[in-house]
Amino acid sequence: MATIYSHPPEDGRPGTELLDHLDDVAARVGHVVSADATTPAGESLRAVAETLAYVHDFGKATTYFQEYLLDDRSPDHEEYRYHAPIGSFAAYYALDAQGFATETCLAGFVAVAKHHGRLSDIAEYVHTRAHRREGISGGEMNSAERQQNAVAKQLQDIDEHANDLATELFERATDDHGDWESFYDGFAELLGEIADTVATSGTVPGVDRDALSRSCYALVIQCWSTLVLADKTSAAGAENSPKTYAASAPSGDRLDSYIETIEDDVSADLDGARSEQLNYHRSRARESILGNTAAFADEDGSVATLTLPTGMGKTLSGLSAAFDLRDRLDGERVVYALPFTSIIDQVVSEVEEIYETDTAGRLLTAHHHLAETTIRDRDDEEADRNDDVAGMLAESWRAGLTVTTFVQLFESLAGPANRQSMKLPALRNSVVVLDEPQSLPLDWWQLVPRLVAMLTERYDATVIAMTATQPELFEHSTELVDDPTELVDDRDSYFEAVERVSYELDASTERYIDDQTGPKSYDAAADALVDSLDAGESALAVCNTIDSTRELTERVNDAAQVDVAEVYADELDAVGDVDAVDPAAVVDCVVERGDDALLHLSTRLRPADRLTLIEVAKALTERGYPLVTVSTQLVEAGVDISFDRVYRDLAPIDSIVQAAGRCNRSFERSRGRVIVWWLDAPGEQAKTPAEAVYNRGTSLLPVAADTLDSVRGDDGTLSETAVARDAVEKYYDRLHAEKDVGKQAYAEFVDEARADELGKLSLIDQRRTADVLVSRTDAERELAERLREADRSFDFETMRRLLDESKSFRISVPYYREDSATADAIKDLPKLVEDEGLYQLDVRRYDSHFDKTIGFVVPESTVDHQFL
Repeated sequence: MATIYSHPPEDGRPGTELLDHLDDVAARVGHVVSADATTPAGESLRAVAETLAYVHDFGKATTYFQEYLLDDRSPDHEEYRYHAPIGSFAAYYALDAQGFATETCLAGFVAVAKHHGRLSDIAEYVHTRAHRREGISGGEMNSAERQQNAVAKQLQDIDEHANDLATELFERATDDHGDWESFYDGFAELLGEIADTVATSGTVPGVDRDALSRSCYALVIQCWSTLVLADKTSAAGAENSPKTYAASAPSGDRLDSYIETIEDDVSADLDGARSEQLNYHRSRARESILGNTAAFADEDGSVATLTLPTGMGKTLSGLSAAFDLRDRLDGERVVYALPFTSIIDQVVSEVEEIYETDTAGRLLTAHHHLAETTIRDRDDEEADRNDDVAGMLAESWRAGLTVTTFVQLFESLAGPANRQSMKLPALRNSVVVLDEPQSLPLDWWQLVPRLVAMLTERYDATVIAMTATQPELFEHSTELVDDPTELVDDRDSYFEAVERVSYELDASTERYIDDQTGPKSYDAAADALVDSLDAGESALAVCNTIDSTRELTERVNDAAQVDVAEVYADELDAVGDVDAVDPAAVVDCVVERGDDALLHLSTRLRPADRLTLIEVAKALTERGYPLVTVSTQLVEAGVDISFDRVYRDLAPIDSIVQAAGRCNRSFERSRGRVIVWWLDAPGEQAKTPAEAVYNRGTSLLPVAADTLDSVRGDDGTLSETAVARDAVEKYYDRLHAEKDVGKQAYAEFVDEARADELGKLSLIDQRRTADVLVSRTDAERELAERLREADRSFDFETMRRLLDESKSFRISVPYYREDSATADAIKDLPKLVEDEGLYQLDVRRYDSHFDKTIGFVVPESTVDHQFL
C-alpha cells in the first residue's frame, strides 16, 4: 500500500499520515489529562487515554478506507470502510494486554467505538457488539454479527497490506505487552471474552447490568471525552503544545482590590450609617468565607455551601472563595454556573471590567447558547484564521474562568453530545460554583447530587453551592460521604443584621391559604402599582408567565406617563446601533417626558435590548424616579437593581425571597415592602399563572402558602428573617419529606451507565421552540441578509460566525402545538437559515408581529390572514 493517511490531501494542503495523527493525538493526551488522574481501579487515566489514542483510528489502515478517503468518498465496500468498530476491539485488547481492569478495558472499548458518535446504554452496547450466536450464518446474522464479519475482513486486509504499520502500532499501543499477531489471530476468542464481561450466566444470553460498577459511567465519559477533545483538536490543526490547552488564571488579589474599591465607592454614595453597616457585614462575611476556605482545603473537603442574604455581594464573595480554593488546591480553572442566560452577561461584564479583558482570551469564557464562544491566541495567526479551533477551545472550557449555565454544565455530565463532551476534561481539579442551585428543576434533585459526587470523586473537583435559599440538595443525599461545609460562620446573624424589607400577604394570598379561591384581578393589581407611582415610589411586579406579564403591563400602561421601551426605541432608531445607545441619554429623555414611567421585561424582548433597558431602570431607580417595572422571573436572580416595593405573584418561597432581593437592595430607605399576591388567570386561560407553573407534577403552592402562614408573627406580620431563613428551611424540609422530590430513575441511569437515557434528559422544558432573529435597524437587516447569503452559498464558516454575531438579536419562542396561533405567527415569517430553523422578523415589514413595549407578539387574527 502507498502512504496510509488519516486525513487526505485537499485544498492544496498535504495529507496527514495515519501514524503521525495517532502519535499526535497520543501526545495531546498528556496536555489534557493530568499525570495524577486515576481510574476507579487506581490506574493511570493518562496511560489509558494514550492507549486509546494510538488505536482509535487504526481501522483507517485498510485499503477499503484509503480508497474511500482518496477516491472522492467512493461508496464501494461500504461495510468495510468504517474504522471505529475495529478500533474499539483493538482498544480492549491493548488495555487488557497491559493488565488494566476489565471495566477499564470496557470503557476504552466504548470510548473508541463512539469517538465520532454519542454514548448509548453501555452494558447493552458492549454485549450487542461482541456477542455472537453459534451456528448462525448468511442471512440469519443480525447487524452486529455482520459488523463482526466486516471487522474480521478488515483485519485480514491490514495483515496483507499494512502489516508493518500494524506491528509498530500495537507495540506502541500495548507498551510492548501485546502484539499485532496475537490480536489478529485471537479476534474470535476476543469477541466471546468481551461479551462475557456483561452477559448473564445460564443458557439464555442476556445483559447483566450488575456486572458494571456505579463508577462505570464516569470512567466511560472520562475516557471518551478525553479522546474526543484530543482527536478533534488534532484534526482541526490546533498547535500540539501545553499552551493550546492551558488556562490563564484570574488573580484573586486583583479581585480583592476591586472589592475594596467598590466598598469605598459605596461609602461615598450612601448615607454614612447604612453604608458602614452594609460594608461592615460584607467585609465580615468575606473574612469568614476566606477563613473557612483555608480550613476546608486543609480538610480535603469536596462540597461547600455559601449562604448569604441578597445584597451581601455573594457573586464577588463566591468568586473570591473559588479563586482561593483554586490556589490552595493547585487547580487551574474555575467554572461559575448560573441558572439563567439573562444574568450571565452581567457577571461576565463585571469580570471583564475587573481584569480588563474580554471573552476571546484564555482568562475568561462565556459559554451559553447566546454567547459568542471563542478562544483566540492573538500571537497565533493560524488560530485566528481557524475559527473552528477557537470555538473548540472555548467550548472545551480551557479558560481560567468559564461563566456558563446549569444546562451546559449538568447536561454535559449527563449524556452529552459528542462535541459537548470536550469540556469535561477541564473539570478535573477545578472549582465549580453553583449560583442559585434552588433553580434546578425538581426532577433533577436526585440526579444532581449524583453528578456532583462524580465531579468530586472522579474529577477531584471542588463544588460551592451559593444562594440565600439553600435547597438542601446535598444534605438529603446519600451520594456524598460528608455533608457540605458551610463557609459562612453564624449565617443567621447576617439575615438578622441586614433586614431590608418586610413581607406582606395580599388578601388574595390569604384566600389561597384559606380555600384556594379568589385570585386578584389585573385591574386591582394595576391600581396597586399605580398607587406606588402616585406615592413617588418605584415598584417591581414579578409575574409567573409571559401572558400574565403582558396583561398586567397593558393595565398599567394607560396610567403611566412614559413608556421606557418607546423612549429606547426612539434612541435606537436615531443612532441605528444597539451598542451605540447610551442608557444615560434614555434616562434623561424619560425624565423629560413625564413624572413617572412603565417598563416591561420578558424573554420576548431581545437580549441586547433587555440589557440596556435594565441599565436604564437601574439608573432611574437610583435617581428616585417613580418607575413601575412588570417582569417575568428573569429579574429574580443576579440583577443588581433596587425598588421601593416588590409585588410577587404566588410562587415557591425561594422565588419569593429572590424577588425580594430586588427591593431596598442597598438600604436606600429604612425598609422596603414585599407583597405576595395571587394573580388571576389572564385572558381566557383556565388556570392562574401560579397554578399553571408550580402545580404541575409536584404541587408546590400549597406547601409554600402553608409555610408562609406558619412563620407569621402573632400580629400576622412576616419579618425578613422569618421568611428568608425560617420559611425557606421549613419549606425545603417539607418538600424532601412529603413530596419525595427528584426522580430516582435519573440517578439510577448513572449507576447503570445508561447514557442513552441520560441523553434524553433536559433541564429546560422540551417544548417546541422557534428561533427568531428580530431586525430593528438597517445594520441588523444587513446582518440578516449576509447570513441568508452565507446559507445560500454553503459558506458554513461565515454562517457560523454570523450566527454568533446575531445571538443577542435572537429570541426563542415556545409553542405547544403546530396548529397554535403562535406557530402560525412564526410561519408567517420568512425562514432565514433553513437547517437552523431560524426565522427573521423585520419589524419594518412585519410590524403586526412586534410591539416596542413587549417585543414579539402574536398578531390579532384578521380577515386577510384567514384567507392567506
